Amino acid sequence: MKKTYRAYLASSLLLGILVFGFSTTGERLSEPKLPERSESTAAELTPEQAFDLMMEVLTHKRCVNCHPSDDYPRQGEDSYIHNFGVQRGPDNHGVAALQCQTCHQTENNNHAGVPGAPEWSLAPRKMAWQGLTRVEIARSMLNPDNNGGRTLEETVHHLTEHELVLWAWEPGVDANGTPREEPPVPKAEYIKAVKTWAAGGAPIPEE
Repeated sequence: MKKTYRAYLASSLLLGILVFGFSTTGERLSEPKLPERSESTAAELTPEQAFDLMMEVLTHKRCVNCHPSDDYPRQGEDSYIHNFGVQRGPDNHGVAALQCQTCHQTENNNHAGVPGAPEWSLAPRKMAWQGLTRVEIARSMLNPDNNGGRTLEETVHHLTEHELVLWAWEPGVDANGTPREEPPVPKAEYIKAVKTWAAGGAPIPEE
């Protein structure tokens, strides 16, 4: 009889643990953790939110260094004027004897710390972004007088497929062997953001 009673108590206690989630020490057992919901991707954003994400990239030094407001390209993490007095030149590829392709090849030279990508050059002066707000950059970017006559579709293609633009996520190392900083948004998310923004009518917020 005692054994039966003890077995009954043991069974009841085990059932209580399973049903009510209490440990034998009286502490509540931890509930199973559900998988954390991943952060929203750019494809799930509104066009306005996609604009903000896109501009985190376009206002980063990896872009702005090549979109100066004067005739001197910038370099480095603090955007200092390019070494050796390099200037824009008549076609945005530098002046005689200091042309971009003299040092910048079609890929990074990590031995010398010189970055490289196809068609390395400064952006045209009309596409200067240095010192502009995000709204001013967007307006200039969509203005055919400033963007080389590109349509919105062509602008999206340039922003998401041009090798020089995408170089920003593979910037190599500097002369000291230190990796250059990449834009704050992953490349795939940036591309989705640009396309989401454009598909939503390319809205530009008010100043």
